[in-house]
Amino acid sequence: MPSTSKIAFVTIGQTPRVDLVPEMVAEIVAGLPAGRVEFREFGVLDGMNTEELDAIRARDGEHSFATRLASGEEIVSSKARTEEKLNVLLKKIDGEGFDLVVLLCTGTRIDPLENTLVVEAQRIVDSTVEAFAGSSRKLGVILPLERQVKEFAERHVFSGEPKIVSASPYAGENVYERAKQLEGCDLVVMHCMGYSAAMLDEVRRAVDAPVLLSRRVVAGVVRQMI
Repeated sequence: MPSTSKIAFVTIGQTPRVDLVPEMVAEIVAGLPAGRVEFREFGVLDGMNTEELDAIRARDGEHSFATRLASGEEIVSSKARTEEKLNVLLKKIDGEGFDLVVLLCTGTRIDPLENTLVVEAQRIVDSTVEAFAGSSRKLGVILPLERQVKEFAERHVFSGEPKIVSASPYAGENVYERAKQLEGCDLVVMHCMGYSAAMLDEVRRAVDAPVLLSRRVVAGVVRQMI
C-alpha cells in the first residue's frame, strides 16, 4: 500500500455515519503517523427524498436491512433494492482511485470490482465466527431486527443451530436485556456494524462468554491492509 492509504467507507444508509466511522478509524490508525489514512464516506441512501426513501423500505415478506439515516433515525430497507443501488454506487467509487473499499454492512452481496480491493464485512465476520464456532457448544447471535431472525438461516451458514435474538442499535432497544437471553452460549457475535463498543460492554455484562463485535473485527482486517 502507498504511504497514504485512501479508504472509501460505504454504508447502505446515509452519511455521515458519526455512530460508526470515527470509532473504526480510531482503531485502524491507532499508533500510526498522522496522515497515514485518508477516507471518504459514501451512502446508498444519500440525497434521497422522502418518496425515494419510502420506495426502498422493505415490504412484508422481503429480506431486509436495518440502517441509519443522517438524522439518526432507523430505516428498514429492502435487501434486493438496496443491493441494486449499492452495486451502482460501488462501480462509481471503483473509478475514483481508492486503495480500499470498506463495506459497512454484514449482510450485503456485491458484484466484483475491477480496480479496487473490497473489504466485505459479511465474509470477514462470518468467516471469523465460523473459525471459532466449529468448537463452540452454543453460538449466540444478536441481530438488529426480529424479522431478520427468521431470515438468518437463509443468509448465513454457521455450524450447529445458533441461538438468535434481536436488538436494534438504532432504535434505542435495551441490548443488555436482549443479550441476557443468550446466557449459556459460549460464544456471541454482534452481527451488525451498527453495534458500538459501548453496546459491546453491555453484552459482556449480560453474558459470561467471549463476544465478537463486527465493526472491531472488520477494523482489524483493514488495519492489516494499510
